[in-house]
Amino acid sequence: MKTSVALVTDILQPTVEALGLKLWGVEHIQNGRYSVLRIFIDNEDTVKLTDCERASRQISAVLDVEDPISGEYTLEVSSPGLERPLFKLDQFSQFIGDEVKIKTRGPLEGRRKFTGVIECVSEETVSLNIEGKILELEHSEIEKASIVNSERIPTR
Repeated sequence: MKTSVALVTDILQPTVEALGLKLWGVEHIQNGRYSVLRIFIDNEDTVKLTDCERASRQISAVLDVEDPISGEYTLEVSSPGLERPLFKLDQFSQFIGDEVKIKTRGPLEGRRKFTGVIECVSEETVSLNIEGKILELEHSEIEKASIVNSERIPTR
């Protein structure tokens, strides 16, 4: 069975692409009986407010019909920004050499939060250089990741 994030991603991918945008990622953050569904969109240039508004209208209409999230939620549509979250391995690959913050699903070496430079990315893992020590993280064990103040536009 797919998670709500995977289901929403599958449902929204064609809609976002039809608008000439890229679906960068989806977050579903639950807080009691309320939740936030955050959709990150990107494009070749800069994501403008009008892009977010246009995407939000289309996404909202699709979600109303498909109804993949149970309960009440607030929909937010935005660009990934400079400290962009990373969801997929190919996104990590675009930022090799940049500093990233990562939170793992479970403890690793006694902790769950790491900050380091992305050294390399393989089919299943992300290698971080943390103060000269290389740490290999399984992508499936990464709960959350984001770039630390990158001024660079990702390669596409």
